[in-house]
Amino acid sequence: MIIDYTKIYVKAGDGGPGAVAFRREKFVAKGGPSGGNGGKGGDIVFVADNNLTTLLDFKYRRRHLAENGGSGEKSRKDGKSAEDEIIKVPVGTVIKDAETEEVLQDLDENGKRIIFLKGGNGGKGNSNFATPTNQAPRYAQPGIAGKEMDIILELKMLADVGLVGFPNAGKSTFISVVSAARPKIADYPFTTLEPNLGIVKYKDFRSFVIADIPGIIEGAHVGKGLGHKFLKHIERTKVLLILIDATVEDPQKEYDVLLNELIEFSDLMKDKKKVVVFTKADLLSDEEKEKLLSKKMKNYAGTPYLISSVAQIGTANLIDNLWNLVEE
Repeated sequence: MIIDYTKIYVKAGDGGPGAVAFRREKFVAKGGPSGGNGGKGGDIVFVADNNLTTLLDFKYRRRHLAENGGSGEKSRKDGKSAEDEIIKVPVGTVIKDAETEEVLQDLDENGKRIIFLKGGNGGKGNSNFATPTNQAPRYAQPGIAGKEMDIILELKMLADVGLVGFPNAGKSTFISVVSAARPKIADYPFTTLEPNLGIVKYKDFRSFVIADIPGIIEGAHVGKGLGHKFLKHIERTKVLLILIDATVEDPQKEYDVLLNELIEFSDLMKDKKKVVVFTKADLLSDEEKEKLLSKKMKNYAGTPYLISSVAQIGTANLIDNLWNLVEE
């Protein structure tokens, strides 16, 4: 199960307090102040890890606290600095402010490491405050509190090509044919309930990644159906592969609805490369195929592809074109 959204609380460690202490040595009547400084609190550090694919762990652990710094000691010994709290997340995780939903960090590369919240500095011990007029200060600084906040973790998959289409457009069948992904396939709508990633192996040991999301319906951008919840997973893709069932009565209307839902969801969709594909070509006669491809589609500059994933008709040519678009 893919968990791609969660809220958590994070807090960096507090700095340790400085110490109030005085030297006690034989034959030294007035040893003077000797309190050490407090240690630094631990930082909250996020690391992107491509071995992780879901935010599921954060569903069960919603509080992440770094350790506090150690207290200063006598003989001017400083307190121990605390260990950082290392939080590993899947590559593609976005960190947002829970109140404003402002994007604060984007962990879009494997191994990317960011110090999200810094731990507080330790307080100074009384040995730092001795002066000619105050040779025995009896006070020290408390440690500085570590920063804290509620944040949202949102996972946006990293893929080169995003599959878009109405339920039963043939997206799952297509990705199962061209990659090793094995999504659920059936002859009823919404068989895909969560995103799937498939790696397409191309010529000369090259490859690219396709993301299949649940089918979109009209009104998805305002929360209808399942699509709007997962549209974020194709925001990062280079190419949008729009699949339309070749047997529907009005392909142009389906394309217009899909295009509108994408643009209403995010302005980023407007300028992405788009490829329109008519699926289930094996169900059409030669005359129906010719009629379908002879019509010029509005709001689409290219020529649509006609494929059958089941019969593997036209898929190889489509993959060639997708590779060229990904490489551009």
